[in-house]
Amino acid sequence: MSNADDVEDSSAPLIEHLAELRTRLIRAVIAFIVGIVLAFIVAEPILEFLLAPIENTLRDLGDPNPTLQYTSPQEYLFTLFRISMVFGFILAFPVIAYQLWRFVAPGLYKKEQNAFLPFLIASPLMFFLGAGFAQFVVTPLAMNFFLGFADVSSIFTGLLATVANVPSDGLPPTGGLLTEPPVDSDGVRITFFGKVNESLDITLKFIIAFGMCFQLPVLLTLMGKAGLVSAEGLGAVRKYAMVGILLLAALVTPPDVITQLILFTVVYGLYEISILLVRRVEGKREEKLREDGYYDDEEEEFDDELAKEFDEADAEDKK
Repeated sequence: MSNADDVEDSSAPLIEHLAELRTRLIRAVIAFIVGIVLAFIVAEPILEFLLAPIENTLRDLGDPNPTLQYTSPQEYLFTLFRISMVFGFILAFPVIAYQLWRFVAPGLYKKEQNAFLPFLIASPLMFFLGAGFAQFVVTPLAMNFFLGFADVSSIFTGLLATVANVPSDGLPPTGGLLTEPPVDSDGVRITFFGKVNESLDITLKFIIAFGMCFQLPVLLTLMGKAGLVSAEGLGAVRKYAMVGILLLAALVTPPDVITQLILFTVVYGLYEISILLVRRVEGKREEKLREDGYYDDEEEEFDDELAKEFDEADAEDKK
């Protein structure tokens, strides 16, 4: 009889937690839907903002009227829906994060709540910082590389066509410099006719990739606060981290060296900043433990002297 009562008593909190989770999820989904609707209202200005690096690059290359096209009736509408989904989530993220916090916070101690809340606030800030870096720095550089490369290639092709049509006397048909290819020269003109969804895809990939990479200090510092990683351990695997960041840069960016080097430099810099932040967290934790009397200075000095003696003895053995 008592076992059945125990089962009933233990099931009641579980049902309450599931009901609480359902309520939080419903509110988060409603906020997401509202964010999608609001983002769809201004989806066209957002699209123009995201495609601004391509427009500016085309104007710099001499195109007075940059044009992007769509090749299916539903493509433009689906592009606006895609923008609405991404930016609707961004608009709803504060509500979603708050619902997550309200579900998790009752199970945490006051000290744990104070430790976790700053990271919950820093995460979206770092994402927006990475997204802004991608939109205003990385994407213009990538567009200049891709579109500028095609422009340089077309100029070189035109020059070759002009040289190929020089008469046997060595003079150009106009008797002057080789400035313009003849009208009847062989070959085709290569022109950029960008599609809206494909151009947007590159921009969104940059924004999401850099936004997620800028979460590295938040993630590693949180893991350091939980004791899962240490500054010494992160420093010891620095060379492996460099290889991993290079692979990440190759996967999330287009195949051009400039963009990959930018991503590698930024992410590796964030990795080094993460080591400093974890070391600071460890220092504060050690100071707190020392104040609480968990550290004995005499024992610590003895351990340091003992480790030093072992290192000296090992060095002599190697000699």
